[in-house]
Amino acid sequence: MRRGALCGALLLVATAASAQAPKPRARELGIPIGGTAGPLDAITDVAGVEVGHATIIAGSGPLVTGQGPVRTGVTVVLPRGRANPDPAFAAWFTLNGNGEMTGTTWVRESGFLEGPVAITNTHSVGVVRDAIIQWELGQKTVLQPWWLPVVAETFDGPLNDINGFHVTAAHARAALDSARGGPVREGNVGGGTGMTCHQFKGGIGTASRVLPASEGGYTVGVLVQCNYGQRRDLRIAGVPVGEEIADVKPCYRSARPLPTPAFGPRCGEAPAGTVLEPPEQGSIIVVVATDAPLLPHQLDRLVKRVAVGVGRQGGFGGNGSGDIFIAFSTANPKVWTSDSTSTVRMLDNDRLSPLFRATAQATEGAITNALLAAETLSGPNEFTVTALPLDRLRAVMARYGRPLRAAK
Repeated sequence: MRRGALCGALLLVATAASAQAPKPRARELGIPIGGTAGPLDAITDVAGVEVGHATIIAGSGPLVTGQGPVRTGVTVVLPRGRANPDPAFAAWFTLNGNGEMTGTTWVRESGFLEGPVAITNTHSVGVVRDAIIQWELGQKTVLQPWWLPVVAETFDGPLNDINGFHVTAAHARAALDSARGGPVREGNVGGGTGMTCHQFKGGIGTASRVLPASEGGYTVGVLVQCNYGQRRDLRIAGVPVGEEIADVKPCYRSARPLPTPAFGPRCGEAPAGTVLEPPEQGSIIVVVATDAPLLPHQLDRLVKRVAVGVGRQGGFGGNGSGDIFIAFSTANPKVWTSDSTSTVRMLDNDRLSPLFRATAQATEGAITNALLAAETLSGPNEFTVTALPLDRLRAVMARYGRPLRAAK
């Protein structure tokens, strides 16, 4: 590793809803996931929602714990934006619990989300949680004397020096301070920088669905940090893409070091004998936003439909996976109050089904957008995860009667 490069070229990129990367997204390609996307096809189509990222990329070569290489970061979602601390009705759900999302005991007990949702790597949850408390205390409006921040994680160890603890409070604050509405950066950014999805490069993805006026005209937005799944299970709009593109799996470009954990073979190396598929050990964090007037018990029903979208994409919540989801509603403002009573609006239960469908569709779209946006990335010991090859995806989709549009 070039020590000088690592010390002198640490790159902190604090990006939020800034210019979209030029790679085409699912709706531009005409991938038939279903539903109608909002103007941005992003969680920020729900008015008031803001997203921020802080991305850390530094170094190359052999892993030296504490020095790098580093491929990680923080992503935050603020339900009503930085300027509005008003808590929102919320609920959470875990499909498989080999993971962490702090603060959820109080979300379930109170029915409120009282601050941002942050996502980072597994070993940086604590520092991000503490940084959110410090940030909250520095805001002009302090609602309470204590905070129980919601911080979630997925494991980026193969592509990042995760035991080097490179995420700091400054990175969490940078993500918070950079949060904006508008287009959302996807792929190798923020908490998703070092993540892998269905053994392709994964990371951050987002999508939205807008109901027709006859169904209320409500918006559902989803943001995912996808780091889960085996290749063979990947489906895109029902097409078995993982079976058709079974090669280009994660591998080491240099000789695989020992005793460093082996996350794949050497690139181009033909495995000897029968090779068993490694167990599914990834995770996915999903944040759902809606402007529909839903109470916590209804959001509890809504957030469970995320699992339908994950399943349609090929996830099944394996034993080693942390599949944890949270949903909030931006309706019913200012009901978190010290007054004795509050007046709230609630959508009738028999009108929830279109929102359930939209949640599943937006989740599937967000995962697909993460895969499309991500770039091939190498980390410690030149471990490399390849981006989903668009040309081969086109060929597969065409063979199954679902040709893609030309990218603009």
